[in-house]
Amino acid sequence: MKRLRITYKWELIIMLWVAYFLNQGDRQIFNVVIPLIKEDLHLTDIQLGLVASVFTVVYGCLVPFGGYMGDFLKRKWIILISILIFSIGTLCTGFSGGLISLIILRGVTTGGGEAFYYPAATSLISQYHHKTRAMAMSIHQTSLYVGIVASGFIAAYIGEHFGWRMSFFTFGAGGLLLCVYLFFRMADTPQENKEERRHSIGYVIKEIFKKKTVWMLCLAFGGMCFVNIGYVTWMSTFYHEKFHLSLSTAGFTSMFFHFAAALLGVLIGGKFSDKYAQKRKTVRLETELVGLLFGAPFIFFMGYTSNLYVSYAMLALFGFFRGIYDSNLYAALFDVIAPDLRASSVGIMTAFAFIVGALAPLILGYLKTDYGLSFGISFLAIFYLLGALAVFVAIRFFLLKEFYEETDN
Repeated sequence: MKRLRITYKWELIIMLWVAYFLNQGDRQIFNVVIPLIKEDLHLTDIQLGLVASVFTVVYGCLVPFGGYMGDFLKRKWIILISILIFSIGTLCTGFSGGLISLIILRGVTTGGGEAFYYPAATSLISQYHHKTRAMAMSIHQTSLYVGIVASGFIAAYIGEHFGWRMSFFTFGAGGLLLCVYLFFRMADTPQENKEERRHSIGYVIKEIFKKKTVWMLCLAFGGMCFVNIGYVTWMSTFYHEKFHLSLSTAGFTSMFFHFAAALLGVLIGGKFSDKYAQKRKTVRLETELVGLLFGAPFIFFMGYTSNLYVSYAMLALFGFFRGIYDSNLYAALFDVIAPDLRASSVGIMTAFAFIVGALAPLILGYLKTDYGLSFGISFLAIFYLLGALAVFVAIRFFLLKEFYEETDN
């Protein structure tokens, strides 16, 4: 029987999939054990929202540096060091004794460490995948969905039975073990084995932001991130308080229906756009437009309804169209960006989006206090509509003028 052989470019996707699983899992732990931390450390909803917002601000401020470094330093080492730092931060968060230590360990250390992973990883994927780029990135993106769902359930279960601190200890230790494996297995790319030209920061910023399409994609991603960060931070608490679900059930269901449907959406979107990208230059942005525009009404109704099962259905449909959008999140950006600036462009766009999104946990904390989480969750739909408008403007006025013609290797 002939042995199945996986080429390195797909083995790389598997390794990065596991790394991104832990990246997102470490991020989700805090969100699902918020009620336990609140009770143990006697914190308010606004203080807990502040911790989540600090995490996102730190991530957003540092990710452009991760992107810039990813265009001229060895991406293997950027990825390894990133995993090492956010895993240590996650592990040490379990020792937190109050608001300040949570901000430092969770917000600054974990958030700062995670900021350097994604730009280097996506740039690495784009170097190995050309005709299969959207599919490869879509597969990598599925680890976000699985990571959030699985970690939400696991962290909540551990928290309920062994205390919230053990959740952080478990995931932090897993990241450290992964670092050891990747150290020996991950290879440098061919481009990194040659001397590369290093661009100045000024040149990078000028080249990226002269593209109006980039501005519109940043605005769209900002709207999407505001929704995503607000949803991921508070949805488990929303189900726990409104429908009186246990922490583990709320942590699992609030993420499972959404991200299971998103996984389907991201694979469909990636396959569809890869198939037609050579024939229709606007297809990647059109895919994003469909995801944002059709996802908005389901966001509204998942918070508005008083029926748990209707909310689950709306959550899943929101997730499916979120996956459609995600399938071309950076593949669409790369349609107007040259290869030597792609990690930097990912860093810049991600920074903008996460700084905008950083406001969501805090704002929803205030809305929860004054109006309730049902209003706060429904309110998020507005930002998907604004994002859809930005993508439409990019398609209608800018993309075809700024399209980067790339030769397949």
